[in-house]
Amino acid sequence: MIPRNVVDASKFNQDAILPYELRREDFQMAMQDVYDFFFDVNSQLTKKGLRRLDEMLRPAIMSGVLSDMLTASLAKHSRVLTENKYFNGHPDLIVQGQYSENSAKAATEGVEIKTTRKKGGAVDTHGARNQWMCVFVYDVDNKTEPARDRRPMTFVQVFLNNVTIEDFRKNPRGELGTRTATLDRDGISKLRSNWLYKL
Repeated sequence: MIPRNVVDASKFNQDAILPYELRREDFQMAMQDVYDFFFDVNSQLTKKGLRRLDEMLRPAIMSGVLSDMLTASLAKHSRVLTENKYFNGHPDLIVQGQYSENSAKAATEGVEIKTTRKKGGAVDTHGARNQWMCVFVYDVDNKTEPARDRRPMTFVQVFLNNVTIEDFRKNPRGELGTRTATLDRDGISKLRSNWLYKL
């Protein structure tokens, strides 16, 4: 039987600074929404003898799915922020009513949502920007045997801070690669300093 994951409310940092009237409960509910979705889907998949969704998805696709789900759920629970309706617009969450039709190619107010399996929250972005960045670090158990005993996907860290262009380093681009930027040593330290959740 698939176990149901539950967010541990005691693991939130009560001293974390939250912008745009965000509450710890908004993050707790968003994370729980994701857990509940995976529980429902994986329960049905395993009944049919199929692998769990988090085992089937490639890491990059899994991160994209989680980012979209967390963005939608945080928008639902937030009092101020809403989803950016502009396709691939930045940031993912923008201030409700501040931009026409809640759509902005490049807004200055809001929160960018990222997910990664890398402990510590280092994640590539499509460019260095001044922004509030929120990084959810998650763990997928794909080693425990037999597979039916594997732990459900779990969020293990959440970081949220206001970073600037100067906090990034540009990554070299290969012949076919897309240019990316990653927080440098000081930038990642800055992000981690305002941790929101740690298991």
